[in-house]
Amino acid sequence: RDGLIARTFQVRDRRTGAIAEFDMGLLKGETDHPYRVQYEQFRFTHLVASRLAAFAHARVVFNARVASVSQDADRITVTTEDGVVHEADWLIGSDGAYSSVRTSLDIDFPGLTFPERFFVISTPFPFEQHLNQLSYVNYVADTDEWCVLLKVPGLWRCLFPTNEESDEEVLGSGERRLQGVFAKPEPYETRHKTLYRVHQRVAATYRKGRGFLAGDAAHLNNPIGGMGMNGGLHDGLNLAGKLIDLHKRGIDRLDAYEQERRPIAVEHINANTARNREVLAERDPVARKRKQDELCRMAEDPVAAKAYLLKSSMITTLRKAA
Repeated sequence: RDGLIARTFQVRDRRTGAIAEFDMGLLKGETDHPYRVQYEQFRFTHLVASRLAAFAHARVVFNARVASVSQDADRITVTTEDGVVHEADWLIGSDGAYSSVRTSLDIDFPGLTFPERFFVISTPFPFEQHLNQLSYVNYVADTDEWCVLLKVPGLWRCLFPTNEESDEEVLGSGERRLQGVFAKPEPYETRHKTLYRVHQRVAATYRKGRGFLAGDAAHLNNPIGGMGMNGGLHDGLNLAGKLIDLHKRGIDRLDAYEQERRPIAVEHINANTARNREVLAERDPVARKRKQDELCRMAEDPVAAKAYLLKSSMITTLRKAA
């Protein structure tokens, strides 16, 4: 109830406006929720923590970084940097891009790091009142500086690529970049600024003994398309179901977790997010026009648009895994 429901998303051109709009209402009948929910990860973390508080056997501990992991045939042990030791039957490492669990389990994380970084600025300025027909989710192509405009509760989150600048230069460029989205005489109010590296990486294995990886600890991709967090949620649902089957029914399908989830990260998430980035950053005028025309035709064809939405919402990958 705290998230924003986005029923459409757009691919736009910074100079000409909307190129294509995709209506997720086409997924009605394929899912009970034919829309995107704009809900930030920190809010989701608080939501999960509040739900776990209702379970007497669950304990949530923040600011406890993993120092080491060890295991034998019967148990797995986690020691945090403050010296506290936790023992369990199973461990799920979902501790992000620089996962200490992944490192402790000695699992390789091959892939690449993009030369550009992503700069995210959050502002309460109501872009929707000034940019014509703006959706809550907008991928804005441009030959000089593409960007992504996402509406989240109370703010617009604006993502820009940046190359070879110092942190100070990038963080100080927010006003210029926002004025490039919509020029106005007053300076922009900004609430948050974040600068981060972008990777395309998939762990060599999602399981080692009693330890598993999920979310960013298992796979990293550029965030265009929203597949990182959603892919992590799908990981968690898949693995949780298998642990429940083992605990309640004695059915051991834990090896199937990697078989079902890792190929999706390699073949679908990375491929699609890389393609999304290429569409926005294309500079060649002929290739740019061709890609934009393809998107426009797809959006106007309900059959093609639905097939595209099934892929971009990751419904196709869930069915493939099943």
